[in-house]
Amino acid sequence: MTALHTLSATELIALIRARKLSPVEIVQASLDRAGQLQPLLNCFITLCGEQALAQARQAEQAIMQGKPLGRLHGIPCTVKDLVHTAGVRTTFGTLLYKDNIPAEDAPGVARLKAEGAILIGKTTTPEFGSQPFTRSPLFGQTRNAWDAGRTSGGSSGGAAVATAAGIAPLAVATDGGGSTRIPAACNGVVGIKQSNGIIPHSQAQDLFGNQTYVTPTTRTVADTGLMLQVMSGDYALDPWSIGLKRADYAAAARHQGDLRGKRIRYCYAPEGRAVSADVRETFDAALQTLAGLGAALEPFEARDFIVEPIWRTINHTVWRARFLPLIEQHGDTFSATFRRQILSAGEFSAVDYQEAMFARAALFKRVQALFDTADLFVMPTISRTALPLDMDLFDPFEMDGRQYDGIRTHWYPWTMLFNMTGHPAITLPCGLARDGLPTGIQLVTRYGSDDELLRIASVLESATGIARQPVF
Repeated sequence: MTALHTLSATELIALIRARKLSPVEIVQASLDRAGQLQPLLNCFITLCGEQALAQARQAEQAIMQGKPLGRLHGIPCTVKDLVHTAGVRTTFGTLLYKDNIPAEDAPGVARLKAEGAILIGKTTTPEFGSQPFTRSPLFGQTRNAWDAGRTSGGSSGGAAVATAAGIAPLAVATDGGGSTRIPAACNGVVGIKQSNGIIPHSQAQDLFGNQTYVTPTTRTVADTGLMLQVMSGDYALDPWSIGLKRADYAAAARHQGDLRGKRIRYCYAPEGRAVSADVRETFDAALQTLAGLGAALEPFEARDFIVEPIWRTINHTVWRARFLPLIEQHGDTFSATFRRQILSAGEFSAVDYQEAMFARAALFKRVQALFDTADLFVMPTISRTALPLDMDLFDPFEMDGRQYDGIRTHWYPWTMLFNMTGHPAITLPCGLARDGLPTGIQLVTRYGSDDELLRIASVLESATGIARQPVF
């Protein structure tokens, strides 16, 4: 039989239901692989071995007794350490909360468990998800699944690495400016930031201005659709989720066919930004595939789309309101990079914040207007492959022999935009660069059309194939 770590959740579900594999075998294989790779990759902060195996044995008994099975019965999953898990510590990547144990699950986690998914561990995150790298004074560095000398990306680096390495097929991540899509692109997996409200968010303090999302990370589009199907739906304490029209995301993510009649706008980078030659080459190949599937392609010049200053004004002001008291009382427990970001928001006034919110509304209107003449907007997810492991957020970085200042605005200029506007965006593997590392392509559709996004992503995935697994 094919090695279990190479199988998707969709494939594992079929084998479980055919009684060719047991949940115990699958969960044990996941825990064994986690134990094998954790010393190298450092993608977990907590493993739930005994608890997971006990649940796997209960899942096996339910099968043998002919009981009704959930959609994810016996499938291992991981949860990012920003997301609440009942009875399992949730540290937010910081020493200050190293012993914090939530009393209840986040809604998306509860729904996965209700359908039979088994939590095997909590994946690493920088302090409060505050960096595009995954490092913290609490646990150190999380390494890229393809090259231990490169970053995993962040802030959902642990989720992407555990998925790419075949430890578990399903991961719960979060995304506040690209935190799911950046590490997914760095590690050659699928990462989605759905439309606002599709998956309810119980931990946002500003419910109405929220730009952060609880998200799936998987190795296949079909598995992403399955997670979205299970995790979505009304939640009384998230106003964005209430009354949303439900779609069959699982079916949409298994769509086959072509893209005839689809109008696609594409852009390499916002005006004033660049992409590496490798990224351009793999992106061009993806464009050729889209054209070969029958889509009509048209370039788009992204003038005045430098959104990082808007994102930073809003995001860092929120962070300052949340975390400045912690910095003042417990400063030594946090990294210098985290402290610098929080303190930097002191330069923003209340008027600056509100003007940034006005700009955010204008961005939504601009992006939504693009879909008057297009069905899909595509661009590279990141401008070059994963950066060196030891880089700091405030360091310049190299791309094609040139140095660039501003990692957020030059490495991932296209991710923050869709946190601001709420549009659904998914990153898929887009081939390998000359350094042997993955690149990513980001697909975006009209607000609320997440099922359409999954249908197109499924067609493209079928035409290009899935990134090969890292070899360990």
